[in-house]
Amino acid sequence: MIDLRSKVLGDQALPDVSELIQQGREKAAYWTVGSCAFLEHYGVSSEFEYKENSILQGRVMRHAQIGYRSIQKTCTAYREIFEHLQLQGCTVDRYGICLDWSMGYPQDERPTRPTGTGLILDSCDSYAQLTAQAPVAPHFGDFVMGMPAAFDNTSAALSAGATSIGNLGQYFTFRLPGWDDDVATTAETIKAIALCAAQPVPVLIHSNLDDGFAALFTDLACALGAVLLEQHIVDGLLGARSSHCYGHTYSEPLARLAFQRALAEVSKTPGTMVYGNTTLYGSEATPNYAGLGSYLLIDALAQMLRPSGHAVNPVPVTEARRIPDIEEIVDAHLFADRSIERARGFTSLIDIEHVDEAAAKIVSGAKQFKDNILAGFEKGGIDIRNPLEMLLSIRRLGARYLERYFGPGKADPGNPAGRKPVFLASTISELERQASTCIDALSDEQKYYLGNQDLKICVATTDVHEYGKLLLENVFTRLGISTVDGGVCTDPEDLVARFQTEQADIIAISTYNGIALDYLHNLQTELLKTGLQNTRIYIGGKLNQIADSDSPTHDDLPVDVSQQLLAAGATPCPGIEDMLLDLCTAPSRITVESAHRHSPLENPAGD
Repeated sequence: MIDLRSKVLGDQALPDVSELIQQGREKAAYWTVGSCAFLEHYGVSSEFEYKENSILQGRVMRHAQIGYRSIQKTCTAYREIFEHLQLQGCTVDRYGICLDWSMGYPQDERPTRPTGTGLILDSCDSYAQLTAQAPVAPHFGDFVMGMPAAFDNTSAALSAGATSIGNLGQYFTFRLPGWDDDVATTAETIKAIALCAAQPVPVLIHSNLDDGFAALFTDLACALGAVLLEQHIVDGLLGARSSHCYGHTYSEPLARLAFQRALAEVSKTPGTMVYGNTTLYGSEATPNYAGLGSYLLIDALAQMLRPSGHAVNPVPVTEARRIPDIEEIVDAHLFADRSIERARGFTSLIDIEHVDEAAAKIVSGAKQFKDNILAGFEKGGIDIRNPLEMLLSIRRLGARYLERYFGPGKADPGNPAGRKPVFLASTISELERQASTCIDALSDEQKYYLGNQDLKICVATTDVHEYGKLLLENVFTRLGISTVDGGVCTDPEDLVARFQTEQADIIAISTYNGIALDYLHNLQTELLKTGLQNTRIYIGGKLNQIADSDSPTHDDLPVDVSQQLLAAGATPCPGIEDMLLDLCTAPSRITVESAHRHSPLENPAGD
């Protein structure tokens, strides 16, 4: 048996978890759930109570995402979305507040840390200012729990009346740039959960599975198994109430409905929300309505057939291109309201027995996955009754290791995870579909050319969103192009070191959180230090960034920086097909640069 403890925890001295729990509980005397417009208007003590009431009333709840960089615009959105929908006879029940990733750092370090495009709240008063705008449940779901600043951010959110706080899923997969102290992050998270557990009213510890391991498992049973593991830690060991979200990557209707029913079976609390299936969206808004309508129908039917408390989330059809504005969010909710009304006529058309057969497989596999992990951890010397050791071990081992060594499926060397899935995750089937679309758009000559150039491409992400990287690797592998794993949320110096060690030819970057231009500049600085300044760089994803405050057009909204990226020497790619076509039309440039890069170079920086 592998000495798992030595492999994962080593001889590192860890904090006393009982002291961390006690510290969190004691602070409940100072930090408690405050009042807000939502709690006052509905006369409830928590969103937990509101959700239970809505389930009894047969209501399908609605969730909207807001969080512009400007606190003023976010407050306006908080108020106006509710008012516009109310005039139309519609209700939005909860808001997910998109905080900036820099909020995850300790407050005294934020001025020197990189920022994205989200909202930055600098005081408890700013939290309370936001939640006072309209009677909508505040959901602080990103960069609060599971971050280095987890305890401080959770305290502020509670005081502003929030009773749904996350995102624990981010703890397992997110790494803030330049921050490597996962023990401190874990300690702050445990203190934050203990603080919530000690509140006089139920506080939902939110976890978005798609931000955790669900997007990386090939088996949907493992995704549900992650829920059971989080319940073991959050509910069983820390005495709090875990609540889960899913949806971003659940594209297959059967999988989406079966997972909802499986999750409802194992959950002890109402769910937070079911997120929109954003992987269905392309760059054009009008075709995206087909995706919006398809997943909303499934999600509405799911809540009608077996209410689980998840609020449905109509993502504006412009989401793939930019941060949606207020009017676009309102339009999506009006669309959802009518869709929910029309969905009631479809309930009798669902073959629920077939769906429940699939759900039963997922539940059975999930329980086996959880049992395998707990048994394996215990045999390997990890204390499964210690939430600090459990959290650290799961995070450090990662999704691929956990599925390969503890997954419920039979061994299958031909599968990327080493096992045959009990129920294939939608992420995998959707990746295959999108990869096939990209490849099918190429001519036979282009496919042949790309597969015979002996290219090696280093693929990385600037942030924690890995879907684009997985898609790139899938496409390149199927075309016969070698890839190098440049990492997720990789700091520029680490990416260059990996690129140089593996003697790759090209760097391909997937980015999301509004740092495209800054990241490119830092990457080019590191390449210059090693004499690799002629490296060809492709960059795709959300190519935006907050404009400089001195700009006359500055309004705290991110702007497209594609032209600036191009001027700086990179090749911006709205889609993977743009990169593939460019590779086909620049053969001499690639060949010359590759040969130059693999030869000894004079270091112009003198290092």
